[in-house]
Amino acid sequence: MTQASDVPVGPDAPARPAGPLLVLAAMPEEAAAITALMADAEPLAVPLAGVAAVRGSLGGQDTAVVTTGIGVAASTAAATWAILSLRPRAAVAAGSCGGLAADVEVGTLVVGDAFTWSIADATAFGYAPGQVPGGPERHVADAAIADLAEASARAVDEGAGVRRGLMLAGDAFVTAPLAAPMRERFPDALSADMETTASARTAEALGVPFAALRAVSDLCGPAAGQQFHLELDEVAQTSALAVQELAARLARG
Repeated sequence: MTQASDVPVGPDAPARPAGPLLVLAAMPEEAAAITALMADAEPLAVPLAGVAAVRGSLGGQDTAVVTTGIGVAASTAAATWAILSLRPRAAVAAGSCGGLAADVEVGTLVVGDAFTWSIADATAFGYAPGQVPGGPERHVADAAIADLAEASARAVDEGAGVRRGLMLAGDAFVTAPLAAPMRERFPDALSADMETTASARTAEALGVPFAALRAVSDLCGPAAGQQFHLELDEVAQTSALAVQELAARLARG
């Protein structure tokens, strides 16, 4: 019998039957907001310490939610296992993020369609800010999934707004002192977190369509008068509702 791990993967792999929607969330609170909306959710055995997964129906779509843990390495390991094991039809990063663009507000849903590394710097060798030598200047979302994600976000938006564009990720929490120089390096960046680019890079390498739907919980460098923080459970719910809408749209074909 052929095992899932024996099937070729990557951009040139042969077409495969549609698998589940894979949802990647860093923290248990972020994953819990999504699994609370699922029907018939059952835990999956995961051979990775610190990683949890459940599979069930979300919006009528077969869906697996994986809690990856925080950071680039954790996200890469969990996403690699999930893609190789579950053969998903698409993957989406969900949960919270920090708002980096000066005009982003807490609660805003950020739809990621391009991704790079917030602290990678090989500019001395002619690379773009955030570009890892040998890698692309930007990792790019699947356009069809990103379009569905944006439509889903707009369908559930309760007034905080929806933005689509570049998301940064790296193993550094972007605090206010780091925000201004990071905006100078990445003037079009909307948000920063510690996992999304790693998930995007993994999905790209393994040939799985990818986008991101994360809600802003904190502003990296708030301006005077701006609300700068929302509780994680509130932001996780905002992201979860958008992901549920995305799953429903995928289920409808």
